[in-house]
Amino acid sequence: MTTQDTAPTVAPDNQGEGNTEAARRYNEDQKRFVKSGGVRQAAEDAAPRDAAEAEELQRAEEEGLARAKGEDPTVPGAASARERRA
Repeated sequence: MTTQDTAPTVAPDNQGEGNTEAARRYNEDQKRFVKSGGVRQAAEDAAPRDAAEAEELQRAEEEGLARAKGEDPTVPGAASARERRA
Protein backbone atom coordinates (compact mmCIF):
# COMPACT_ATOMS: atom_id res chain seq x y z
CA MET A 1 0.00 0.00 0.00
CA THR A 2 1.37 3.45 -0.89
CA THR A 3 0.92 6.73 0.97
CA GLN A 4 -1.30 7.81 -1.88
CA ASP A 5 -3.67 4.96 -1.05
CA THR A 6 -3.87 5.98 2.62
CA ALA A 7 -3.97 9.77 2.23
CA PRO A 8 -7.30 11.29 3.25
CA THR A 9 -9.33 12.77 0.46
CA VAL A 10 -10.07 16.46 0.84
CA ALA A 11 -12.61 18.43 -1.13
CA PRO A 12 -10.87 20.91 -3.48
CA ASP A 13 -12.64 23.87 -1.86
CA ASN A 14 -11.61 22.83 1.66
CA GLN A 15 -8.50 24.78 2.63
CA GLY A 16 -8.40 23.50 6.21
CA GLU A 17 -7.04 25.78 8.90
CA GLY A 18 -6.09 29.24 7.71
CA ASN A 19 -8.63 29.53 4.90
CA THR A 20 -7.01 32.33 2.94
CA GLU A 21 -10.03 32.92 0.71
CA ALA A 22 -12.36 33.37 3.70
CA ALA A 23 -9.82 35.65 5.40
CA ARG A 24 -9.51 37.77 2.24
CA ARG A 25 -13.29 38.14 1.94
CA TYR A 26 -13.62 39.00 5.63
CA ASN A 27 -10.89 41.66 5.42
CA GLU A 28 -12.44 43.19 2.31
CA ASP A 29 -15.87 43.30 3.97
CA GLN A 30 -14.40 44.99 7.04
CA LYS A 31 -12.63 47.62 4.94
CA ARG A 32 -15.83 48.26 3.00
CA PHE A 33 -17.80 48.67 6.23
CA VAL A 34 -15.28 51.15 7.66
CA LYS A 35 -15.24 53.16 4.43
CA SER A 36 -19.06 53.22 4.39
CA GLY A 37 -19.08 55.47 7.44
CA GLY A 38 -21.37 53.13 9.37
CA VAL A 39 -19.01 52.47 12.28
CA ARG A 40 -20.23 55.33 14.47
CA GLN A 41 -23.88 54.39 13.93
CA ALA A 42 -23.17 50.73 14.65
CA ALA A 43 -21.41 51.70 17.88
CA GLU A 44 -24.34 53.90 18.90
CA ASP A 45 -26.78 51.11 18.08
CA ALA A 46 -24.77 48.71 20.25
CA ALA A 47 -24.71 51.05 23.26
CA PRO A 48 -26.74 50.00 26.31
CA ARG A 49 -30.35 51.18 26.11
CA ASP A 50 -30.67 51.89 29.83
CA ALA A 51 -28.86 51.70 33.17
CA ALA A 52 -29.96 48.11 33.81
CA GLU A 53 -28.51 46.92 30.51
CA ALA A 54 -25.30 48.88 31.18
CA GLU A 55 -24.96 47.14 34.55
CA GLU A 56 -25.59 43.75 32.94
CA LEU A 57 -22.88 44.39 30.36
CA GLN A 58 -20.47 45.55 33.07
CA ARG A 59 -21.07 42.38 35.10
CA ALA A 60 -20.55 40.22 32.02
CA GLU A 61 -17.28 41.99 31.22
CA GLU A 62 -16.03 41.57 34.78
CA GLU A 63 -16.96 37.88 34.72
CA GLY A 64 -15.04 37.39 31.50
CA LEU A 65 -12.03 39.33 32.77
CA ALA A 66 -11.94 37.20 35.92
CA ARG A 67 -11.13 34.18 33.74
CA ALA A 68 -8.92 35.98 31.23
CA LYS A 69 -5.17 35.52 31.18
CA GLY A 70 -4.65 39.11 30.02
CA GLU A 71 -3.77 40.85 26.80
CA ASP A 72 -1.29 39.47 24.32
CA PRO A 73 1.95 41.33 25.09
CA THR A 74 3.02 41.05 21.45
CA VAL A 75 0.11 43.23 20.25
CA PRO A 76 1.28 46.84 20.09
CA GLY A 77 -0.92 49.27 21.99
CA ALA A 78 -3.08 46.54 23.52
CA ALA A 79 -4.37 47.49 26.94
CA SER A 80 -6.58 45.37 29.09
CA ALA A 81 -10.01 46.57 30.09
CA ARG A 82 -8.72 46.83 33.65
CA GLU A 83 -5.94 49.20 32.52
CA ARG A 84 -8.35 51.30 30.44
CA ARG A 85 -10.68 51.77 33.42
CA ALA A 86 -7.86 52.71 35.80
